[in-house]
Amino acid sequence: MDLATLRDVTFTYAYAEMPALEGVTLQLQRGQLYGVVGINGSGKSTLCSLLRGLIPHFHQGTLEGTVEILGKDLGEWDAAELSRTIGCVFDNPFTQISGIKDTVFEEIAFGLENLGVSRSDMLDRVTSVSEQMGITALLRKNPNELSGGQRQKVAFASIIAMDSEVLVIDEPTSQLDPQSSHAVFEIIADLKARGKSIVLVEHKIDLMAQFADRLVVMRSGEVVAEGPTAQVLASPAMDAADVPRPEVTDLAFALEAVGKGLGCVPVTRREAEAAIATRMRGTQIHADRVA
Repeated sequence: MDLATLRDVTFTYAYAEMPALEGVTLQLQRGQLYGVVGINGSGKSTLCSLLRGLIPHFHQGTLEGTVEILGKDLGEWDAAELSRTIGCVFDNPFTQISGIKDTVFEEIAFGLENLGVSRSDMLDRVTSVSEQMGITALLRKNPNELSGGQRQKVAFASIIAMDSEVLVIDEPTSQLDPQSSHAVFEIIADLKARGKSIVLVEHKIDLMAQFADRLVVMRSGEVVAEGPTAQVLASPAMDAADVPRPEVTDLAFALEAVGKGLGCVPVTRREAEAAIATRMRGTQIHADRVA
């Protein structure tokens, strides 16, 4: 059973003149970490809303085509059931904090209360996820008084605690520094290793290159490419969608253009270091032979 299947899907928000998604056909497999990239307005967040069921249950508009989530037509899903199955982290943490809880502990536990989780299990989950996110020191603080970055971590923690089978995550590091961003990606990788299916929207392409199994590239509401991350990052689709590649990938193309190619197209720093080291060894061997 696939995570999601979209066939010729077009969605236009109510009162909008142009569709936010147009002719999207996409098949997402379970157990994978999908990265979704594209410039602002390319349809990334709308795709997330569709997969999460906010379209058509919350966002009004005209939906055409076929959408299946975990083998069931989207229209057949009960909204409450879908919310328990698919956890969602929004790009704006200020809209995800409930605003009705006095402490971060209560905020993280809020979703668990709605799921009827036992008190002992709730305590274990909140404690564990707080340690994962490095926010144990915030547990007694008021979530409405936190910074944007702190709120983002709390919002993410509240979704992880619910232990949903599927996670749709929209720019979880938008307000985080590089160190915190990498820590969040490590947690996402751990969730994937535990069998979770993840759809992740993120602008930090170097982290996407390192962690995503497959990449979906969007432009003007259309999917222009989908495939293994390394393959997509090296494809012309990135240029067509005006999405930057990792710096090491651009370096490899620049070297190739002047006849000094690395023999491969690296997409991560580790791959680039290995390719450069191999090339330098080859150059040294050639020099020794000439000498």
